[in-house]
Amino acid sequence: MQKETSLNYIFQEEEPINIREQLEKYLFHWKWFVVTIVLALAMAYAYSYYIPNKYRVATSILIGDESIGGLSSELSAFKDLGLIGGGKKSIENEIGILKSYTLMERVVKELGVHISFYKEDRVRNTEIYNTEVPFKIAFFSKEKMYSLNTSFTIRSLSASQFEIVLDDGSAQKHVFGENVSTKFGDITVTPTNTKNIHINEVVRVVISPLKNVVDGLRGALQVGLIFEKSSLLELSLITQNKEKATAILNELVQQYNRDAVADKNLIGNNTSTFINERLAVIEKDLSAVDKGVEDFKSNNRLTGIPTESMLVLKSNEELRKKIIGLNTQIRLTDYVMAYITENKDNLIPPNLGLNDGSVDANTVQYNALILERNRILKGSSDINPIIVNLNSQIAQLRASISQGLVNLKSSLTISLNDAKEAESKVNSRMVSVPKQEREFRDIQRQQQIIESLYLYLLQKREENAISLAVTVPNAKVIDTARGSDVPISPKRKVIYMMALALGLAIPIAVIYLMFLFDNKVHNSKEVEAIVKAPLLGEIPNTKDTEKVVVHKDDRSGIAESFRMIRTNLDFMLAGVRGRGKTIFVSSTVTNEGKTFIALNLASVLVLSNKKVLLIGADIRKPRFEEYLNIKLGKGLTHYLTDSSLKVSDVIEHVEALNIDVLHSGVIPPNPSELLSNGRFEDVLAYGKEHYDFVIVDTAPVKLVTDTMLLGKNADLFIYTIRANYSDKRLLEIPAKLYKEKRFPNLAVLLNDVDVERGYGYGYGYGEVEVKKPWWKKR
Repeated sequence: MQKETSLNYIFQEEEPINIREQLEKYLFHWKWFVVTIVLALAMAYAYSYYIPNKYRVATSILIGDESIGGLSSELSAFKDLGLIGGGKKSIENEIGILKSYTLMERVVKELGVHISFYKEDRVRNTEIYNTEVPFKIAFFSKEKMYSLNTSFTIRSLSASQFEIVLDDGSAQKHVFGENVSTKFGDITVTPTNTKNIHINEVVRVVISPLKNVVDGLRGALQVGLIFEKSSLLELSLITQNKEKATAILNELVQQYNRDAVADKNLIGNNTSTFINERLAVIEKDLSAVDKGVEDFKSNNRLTGIPTESMLVLKSNEELRKKIIGLNTQIRLTDYVMAYITENKDNLIPPNLGLNDGSVDANTVQYNALILERNRILKGSSDINPIIVNLNSQIAQLRASISQGLVNLKSSLTISLNDAKEAESKVNSRMVSVPKQEREFRDIQRQQQIIESLYLYLLQKREENAISLAVTVPNAKVIDTARGSDVPISPKRKVIYMMALALGLAIPIAVIYLMFLFDNKVHNSKEVEAIVKAPLLGEIPNTKDTEKVVVHKDDRSGIAESFRMIRTNLDFMLAGVRGRGKTIFVSSTVTNEGKTFIALNLASVLVLSNKKVLLIGADIRKPRFEEYLNIKLGKGLTHYLTDSSLKVSDVIEHVEALNIDVLHSGVIPPNPSELLSNGRFEDVLAYGKEHYDFVIVDTAPVKLVTDTMLLGKNADLFIYTIRANYSDKRLLEIPAKLYKEKRFPNLAVLLNDVDVERGYGYGYGYGEVEVKKPWWKKR
């Protein structure tokens, strides 16, 4: 049975957590929460105020793609002229070009954004741009500025003067428009508007290296598809100044389109150069032929074609036209073959009129691949797998075009020989035609060949001019760059919410750690969880400096608590017979209030017309004289050492409390031996005979064995535990004493309970009411 009790003591059934009780423990420190929340919100306000706002600026563009109905769909009328090239663009390649270093470098140089301007004030610096800048600064050595990393400030002194302060601290005063010499070159400062000059306005000018600015903008630039499987791209920047970001994005799209137009015009420019070169040569040939016709007719005195030759010439007309066409084709083939041989990496002029569809198709595809390779090379290198693949395709197409031209020339030569052979047969019929007329026809035929070729090239030149005039850019701007008026950073609502949460979390964490490392006893529940002895009562803490707080007609909370203990004594001593009842008061360690309890318990018993003897058995550290604030005579130690003394000789009456007191006396060298010599039992016997209650203040249990020697004589043993002072680990001592029944009729009394913290059950029923916190009021 004893073993079962031991097990039950070890494995206690845990009580459910009282949420309200736990909450009240935290709410007791509400001032901490108020302070931390106010501080956190103040810091959040300061952070959100001093950190500059950042805005998101975005623009959307449509990348032209003829295969999916892009920008060139409205120009389909020119396809028959060969002006609109086909081919699908890679969106990934276009994104790479938009984010290329070269393109962004041109944007930075064009806008001069490597030079930033900040308006300084007492609180923070705000970036300004364009019209917001009150001064216009002209730098004379721009190339040097691209590698410079410095800053300086300009402060307006008046409508005509300003002061410039360099980064080394040196200051100079100048007049607006005056040449200013600095270590990074000469500059000129002029106001953008003299009417808007504010005296003592300070503007900081920050010059950053071009490479750093370009890399920073490339890293900040976000380019992505708006919709999957579409050619709509969104370009966005997050910066402090919306106007600056807007200018950067718009200029970036413009530079991108300029590159695209330049690439597309490359074919037209090469074709124009080729045609102009051929026209220059043909003009000389045509002029020579015309001169030959003129000389032939003058020398032979020819005025027209003889009538007799009309029939022969009529039959020979078709052959003549065929020979002219074949010669034209052969000459064009020779020109193109020579051009390909001399210009291996240049574009090939398309649609020159060669009667071979495969050559024209391969030429268009060849030019498209050349352009695509050149565009990708701007943001890549020769080892890019895409470039290697394109070079392979280009080489194959060049070989195919060259072979096609060779085959075409062979075919045309055979056809020309056949036509000449047929013509010779017809000429055999013209034996009657004068020799001069036949020679004239040969010269005229050569003239017509050169003239037709000349007219053909003039037509192609006009077609190429139209092609250059209608060249469209790659990107069509859907939405120009613009930003929201609401900053995306800092997110003030989130910051305030985080500050509020932090203001709550910090005191909660601190209080939790305090509770976690707090090993003090606070309330009766903690005592009852370990010590299974009866709880005699609780004594609330008091700010009264008096050691004896219970007086007649006193209705305070602490007086009522002692009266409640007095009532509980009747139940605890109900089984004790006889008049005098002995009550021992002890504790685990010193300063737990056992002497205070003994004095006030005696005082409250006297108020109920009981005769009380108060004995100071703590002869190692007596404190009765200190508590009563009086000088006492002989005490307990005198009686224990002097057998000639009677008990009545060492008992003194304290008139103020109407209590008989036997104080400890002088401190002996051998307290334990002195208390065990048998004379202390005589004191208790005398008290039982002459008093209703004998209250004995004993030494702490943990420190000495005196109480263990005397405790067996008690009718009631009151074990005092002090709230907010006694260590919870020391509760094992009274728990063990009660379990092993080392003291008879042991009861626990909790002293110095903090009622305001909610640790006690609450008092204040009398005249003086304990004030409760606002969260406890109902």
